[in-house]
Amino acid sequence: MKIILAALHETGRLTRQEAVSMIPAIALDAKPGDLVLDMCASPGSKTTQIAEHLEGRGVVMANEIANSRINTLVANTKRHGSITPMIVHHDGRFIPKVPKSGFDKILVDAPCTGSATTRKNPDVWKKWLPSGGKTLHKLQLELLVKAVNLTKPGGRIVYSTCSLDPIENEAVISEILKLDEGISLSPASKLLTKLPGRNGMTDWPQLDDEGNISKGTESNDSIIPPINNSIKEELKKCLRIWNDDVDAGGFFVAVLEKNIDYGELKVDYDKILEPEKIKPDEENFPQPIKSEIGELIFETLGWDEKSLWRRGKSILWSTPEAKEIWESDRSKRSGRTFIPGKRWRPLRVIHLGLISIKLQDEKLERIVGKAAPKMIDNIKHGKSIVSSEVIDKLLNGIEPPAYEISLELNKIRGGHILIEENEKTCLPVWIGGRVSLMISEQERRILRAKRNLPILIINEEE
Repeated sequence: MKIILAALHETGRLTRQEAVSMIPAIALDAKPGDLVLDMCASPGSKTTQIAEHLEGRGVVMANEIANSRINTLVANTKRHGSITPMIVHHDGRFIPKVPKSGFDKILVDAPCTGSATTRKNPDVWKKWLPSGGKTLHKLQLELLVKAVNLTKPGGRIVYSTCSLDPIENEAVISEILKLDEGISLSPASKLLTKLPGRNGMTDWPQLDDEGNISKGTESNDSIIPPINNSIKEELKKCLRIWNDDVDAGGFFVAVLEKNIDYGELKVDYDKILEPEKIKPDEENFPQPIKSEIGELIFETLGWDEKSLWRRGKSILWSTPEAKEIWESDRSKRSGRTFIPGKRWRPLRVIHLGLISIKLQDEKLERIVGKAAPKMIDNIKHGKSIVSSEVIDKLLNGIEPPAYEISLELNKIRGGHILIEENEKTCLPVWIGGRVSLMISEQERRILRAKRNLPILIINEEE
């Protein structure tokens, strides 16, 4: 069972995540077609959870500031194999408003002290001090202020932490409510029914690092409990999941709604850049495929997909909504400089969608294994139906000559897809002197298990 669980994880069928960490994405309630921003995304478990809600329509823009963490985010979204993720690299406080119309939904799973994770990480208590939350409070508030700015009127923002410190939670929400009358809270407990949780706090002490209640006045007013009764009532709509109540990890969740008639500030742009005066996108940014590549794909595969991008030798498959973001007008992070669309700048796009096709010398080399099952209904050529016995042979490591399978395959060279006669399984292969399977060992292991074939014990060091 452990071998299969590891294979399920490596092939993107399963993402291991603490149950309580799944709550923010559930509260966000992304729908197919939504434009979603995951503002602090790495390692990507919430990004992939949101992608599943999108069901192949829309975009989840996953942002990460740290160079050391963005590679993990890219790896996990690639493993998941959805076409909706877009990975960007920014300080969340300064993400440009791209598209200018804003996002339908934003998740701010903010950096925090992690004081609710003590069940799995008891060492947190050895390092935790009340000053830790006060230090992070300003960053958390700035992230949430930016999220409000980036959300469409009528949109939703979910703010969450794995901390139980009210300075990192209710104090942040309280300050947002004080700053912006166009924001209200939805009762999280009604969105997350049957979940054991408590209402948000309306009052909290100011502690020094010795745990004593401070007698002086805090210099930062935003960490002080509100005196406004209406704000106190709103804070009760937050949800606190306490470790001891669930015998697991704790969490804080607040669901903010931006009023449908929200009065957006009218920006007078200091500068409107002409297209020819804008620096081109970086070379490694994905770009829409050129017409000759689109024609080549259609001639070779009969695939008339409009949402394809190129990055180096890879063809990336994304969504129409990603193209809308690329085409849309936007402003730089200052909000004072207007930039026309049909470019990524000022977004720094690290990855987009699903790698679907590999090119070699401007010709189609092969369909990528992860994409093959998703593409199979959309392509007209480059695929052949074979018997279940052929599928079993390939999964058992047997690479027969093409002529042993069919005369049709004997005439083919290069990448191809084999479809089982009952359409239960499709396999990307490379046809040369022999027919070779083009999937990972872990994918092969899962397919063998599904077909009740003996599980191969693979030496991972080889």
